[in-house]
Amino acid sequence: MTERNIYKDILFGVAVGDALGVPVEFKSRLTILQKPVTEMIGFGTYNLPAGTFSDDSSLAFCLAEALTQEFSLKKIANNFVEWLNNNYWTPRGNVFDVGIATRQAIGRLKEGCNPELAGGMDVADNGNGSLMRILPLLVYIKDKELADRYQITKQVSSITHGHIRSVIACFYYLEFARQITNGIDKFEIYKSLQNEISDHLNSLSINPEEIKLFDRLLNGNIYELTDKEIHSSGYVLHTLEATIWCLLTTDNYKIATLKAVNLGGDTDTTGAVTGGLAGLLYGFDTIPKSWLQQIARKGDIEDLADRLREFVSR
Repeated sequence: MTERNIYKDILFGVAVGDALGVPVEFKSRLTILQKPVTEMIGFGTYNLPAGTFSDDSSLAFCLAEALTQEFSLKKIANNFVEWLNNNYWTPRGNVFDVGIATRQAIGRLKEGCNPELAGGMDVADNGNGSLMRILPLLVYIKDKELADRYQITKQVSSITHGHIRSVIACFYYLEFARQITNGIDKFEIYKSLQNEISDHLNSLSINPEEIKLFDRLLNGNIYELTDKEIHSSGYVLHTLEATIWCLLTTDNYKIATLKAVNLGGDTDTTGAVTGGLAGLLYGFDTIPKSWLQQIARKGDIEDLADRLREFVSR
C-alpha cells in the first residue's frame, strides 16, 4: 500500500469520470465524434449543471459509507434503498437515473429480501449496475486471501446483480485495481490476471462458456484492438472491456476518461468505471483541478474519503 490517498483516488476518480459522461449519455459514437467531449460540460441529456454525477457515483458512495463501519451486506443494501427512496447521496437532491435491474433489486430489498439474493440471476440481468459502484469495496478486501476477495465481491455484486457474468466482471475489475495499488505496471497486471483470474474461475467449476465470454481480456491483447472493435453499451462485459482498453491505450487520467466518454452509448458508466482505475493508477492530484472544482458535493466526497480512510486505518 502506498502513502497516496487511494480513498480520494477512488471516489473522485469515479465521480469525475461519471460527471464527464452524464451530459452525453445515450448519444451515439458518431454523434459525439462530430463534437467530442474535451472538458467538463453541463446540461445535455439530463439538462443538469456541469459536475453532476449519476447513480454510478451515488451507489459507489452508498457502498463507501457502509464501509466506514463494520462490514455488513444489510447496511450496504439499506443505503441503496435510502438512495432510491430518499435521495441519499444524490448530487442535487433527486435521483434522475437508475438502471432497470438495480431498481428491481432495490424493490426486493425494500420488501425484506436477503441482500445476497436480491440481484437478478438471469442472463438478461447483466447490465453494468454492480460494476459501476464496486470499486470502494477494494479498501475492504485488498489484504484478504484470493478466495475471500472473490466471495465478498460476489456477495456485494449480488445485491443488485447476481448473475455469474456480473460477478466475474466485478472480480476482474477489483483484482486489476488491487494490483494497481501494489504498484505493478498496468501491462504486467493485464498479463498476470490472464492466468490468475482464469485459474481461480476454473477452480470454482464455473460454466466454461461464461469464462469464455471474457476471452478478449483473459486470452487476447485487448489494447491492440481498434475503437471500432470496442463496444460501449450498458452491458457489463462491454463496459469492462472498454475500461481496460481505455486504460491501456492512454497514459493519464484526463485522456483515459475522455476516451471512455467519447466512445458514446453508456457514457457516464464507461467514464466512471474507467475513471476509478485511472484515479488509482495516476492519483487524485492528476485529475484536472477545473474538473474537480465543478463536482457536486465535493466537500462531502472529501469528508467521506477521510472517514473511510480513518476507519480502514484503525
